[in-house]
Amino acid sequence: MDTQYTPHVVETAAQQYWDKNQCFKAIEDATREKFYCLSMFPYPSGKLHMGHVRNYTIGDVVSRFHRMRGKNVLQPMGWDAFGMPAENAAIKNRVPPGDWTYQNIDYMRSQLKALGFAYDWSREFATCDVDYYRWEQWFFAKLVDKGLVYKKMATVNWDPVDNTVLANEQVIDGRGWRSGALVERKEIPLWFLKITDYADELLADLDKVDWPEQVKTMQRNWIGKSKGVELAFDVVGEHIVDEADALRVYTTRPDTLMGVTYVAVAAGHPLARAATADNPELAAFLEECSKGGTSEADLATMEKCGMPTGFKAVHPLTGREVPVYVANFVLMEYGTGAVMAVPAHDQRDWEFATKYNLPIEPVIANEAGETPDLAQGAYTEHGRLINSGEFDGLDFEEAFQAIAAKLESQGHGEVKTNFRLRDWGVARQRYWGAPIPVKYGPEGQTVPLTDEELPVALPLEVEVDATGSPLKKMPAFYDLGDGWTRETDTFDTFMESSWYYARFACADNMQAMLDERADYWLPVDLYIGGIEHAILHLLYARFFHKLMRDFGLVKSDEPFQRLLTQGMVIAETFYRETDTGGKDWFNPADVEVKRDDKGRPVSAILMNDGQPVQMGGIEKMSKSKNNGVDPQAMIDRYGADTVRLFMMFAAPPEQSLEWSDSGVEGANRFLKRLWRLVAEHVNAGTPGELDVTSLSDEQKTLRRKTHETISKASDDVGRRTTFNTAIAAVMELSNAIGRFEDTSPQGLAVAREAVEACVLLLAPITPHACHALWQELGHEEPAIDAAWPEADESAMVKDSIELVVQVNGKLRARLEVAADASKDTIEALAMQNENVQRHIEGKTLRKVIVVPGKLVNIVAN
Repeated sequence: MDTQYTPHVVETAAQQYWDKNQCFKAIEDATREKFYCLSMFPYPSGKLHMGHVRNYTIGDVVSRFHRMRGKNVLQPMGWDAFGMPAENAAIKNRVPPGDWTYQNIDYMRSQLKALGFAYDWSREFATCDVDYYRWEQWFFAKLVDKGLVYKKMATVNWDPVDNTVLANEQVIDGRGWRSGALVERKEIPLWFLKITDYADELLADLDKVDWPEQVKTMQRNWIGKSKGVELAFDVVGEHIVDEADALRVYTTRPDTLMGVTYVAVAAGHPLARAATADNPELAAFLEECSKGGTSEADLATMEKCGMPTGFKAVHPLTGREVPVYVANFVLMEYGTGAVMAVPAHDQRDWEFATKYNLPIEPVIANEAGETPDLAQGAYTEHGRLINSGEFDGLDFEEAFQAIAAKLESQGHGEVKTNFRLRDWGVARQRYWGAPIPVKYGPEGQTVPLTDEELPVALPLEVEVDATGSPLKKMPAFYDLGDGWTRETDTFDTFMESSWYYARFACADNMQAMLDERADYWLPVDLYIGGIEHAILHLLYARFFHKLMRDFGLVKSDEPFQRLLTQGMVIAETFYRETDTGGKDWFNPADVEVKRDDKGRPVSAILMNDGQPVQMGGIEKMSKSKNNGVDPQAMIDRYGADTVRLFMMFAAPPEQSLEWSDSGVEGANRFLKRLWRLVAEHVNAGTPGELDVTSLSDEQKTLRRKTHETISKASDDVGRRTTFNTAIAAVMELSNAIGRFEDTSPQGLAVAREAVEACVLLLAPITPHACHALWQELGHEEPAIDAAWPEADESAMVKDSIELVVQVNGKLRARLEVAADASKDTIEALAMQNENVQRHIEGKTLRKVIVVPGKLVNIVAN
């Protein structure tokens, strides 16, 4: 066997074998335990980045491991292909979004294949394929018929550059996440799915899944179930309209009701609009409030601004009149569009009251039972009531019940359970998305399309510009004749990503959305992706799954049984400041870093001019900081297995992985050593039959190390998903093999078992090299079909063990004793040790403590 490792030859040969033999094609088999492993599919942006590589390598390692454990494994791949980036690229490059998307898919597919991922490519699809989204359209039409969809006017985040609605999470510091434009609030008609109908179940079923607790908490908070009181304030003042006669608010803190000093309403509230009748200044303020995002993060950090409406709200219990303000931190989309303000016990209300010199009246005592100091901020803890008349002295629960009961008895309020969750707006005013399957009649009819009218295929030959969706300018698309028109909005791309996992089970079925194969594979056993998708994508997918269940399309309650959220890939950043105060960022590959004797960077220069650059610290790989590493360049230089090995060895999956050129080189050196180790073993001769009853001590030691490594790697990969520690264990075993010099037939047999264990334990991580090495070891079956090695418990039993001997708690000796030695024997051997004798000489022996398997402690004075 050649001792030279040639990764590109090895990887090409392995991939050709896998392709020719369709090794990764998954077929349903009711007699076998299934394992469905899925990584969140990529957007076809043009190139894989290292975050992709890490995500998909994790999934591939797990998939290959479970295949070796005898499970029927499905690992598919597809493309989350709709969305704004394709439209922006079309505008920039003057190419249709479809052409741009499919070209990118072709290139990224080749990159995935170069990395050797064990995907069943026969199930591949892109969400922009009409054969995919036609079933989404079909299902939406059924949801309309069932009353789970509705259309209404809604205030949205509007990106004036991308001309589309943005989710709250897509608004960053008041700007669109892609365009950077200042976001506006705009009222438009939108389609909604009734996700709130499933709020309780979405909350309760989090207990059914094996997800990180952090993600569950994020979802619970987003759903936001709360118990509170909805109560009404009568309103007095000019220009009152019927719908505003009573001002309804919802509060989870009815115990603070006696501390209300003003009421705040949203700019879109009927009272606010009524107050502008003879107040142009207020009308201008309402217009100003229409600008800026609607995210809660924005509301929490923005300066609190408002104006009085001139109306007064009548306290429902005391009859006291308090002013009604329009405030920019209140939104119509949340609750009733109005809040009762208790500035003594709510920080947001305190900031507003402080700014506008409104009363701040404490009604909750602090822990000491005293009136809290409100000079620096609100007191927001629970406590006992003060300054609250008949309710004084009650704690939170008692006050909640008593105040709620009184409000209800007077017809001013009732206890309610509310959710923070809002219905899902699924319409987007863009082109590159799945057309919404609805038509409108000449008399205002709104009708879902029939099965015969589906699919509505998105026109691909279009010119996209910055003036909005071309669909609105294409009568051939929207004009159906006789006064009927087709909807020109398209679906939010979260729609496509909310059920793709299920379609992979039966992607070749052109007659139905899903079939019985979905119930064979679902739920997904392990779902892998970034924690940035912990809320919306995962929540919408869970909701969509429940919808499909209730329509009889699937039987399970949840789509993803176990979730693994991988950390980011981070790297060093380097820059120079420009004359205008900006920064020019330089790729780490173009920078030479000088480090101290501990490897810490101390200075850096740009290699092409030798001049210094500033070190910007470690940050997530990104285009903006120019600190990304091209996966293809690494594959070309080192081979895919080196990249995979480094990704799995550098950090546990959940933690951030710091890119290190030296770490990649180290991974490559290890693979070369492993190759040479196997070659030297193969070239050393033919092993004899392994006889475990007649092994020398040295042979027993190596065999024990082999099976300890198998046991540890099995647990690390299968249960803990800590691939880095499994790799470290294999590295230790390979070192032990390198030190083992017994070339007798029995010695070679022990070494063969150890070498084969190394190859098989690494096979999910470095599959190409292990495919070749397994063949070199004389196996006709390919490594992909080999079974995961099993640990021999008897091999791990030690004949002898080392014990620490202490005298008065200080280490004085080490003893090698038989593993089954009795306590008396251990004590006698300890007392006979020469160094122990020296330290107890002349002292009175008080006691001897033997901790089996660990130590002996002799107490003497």
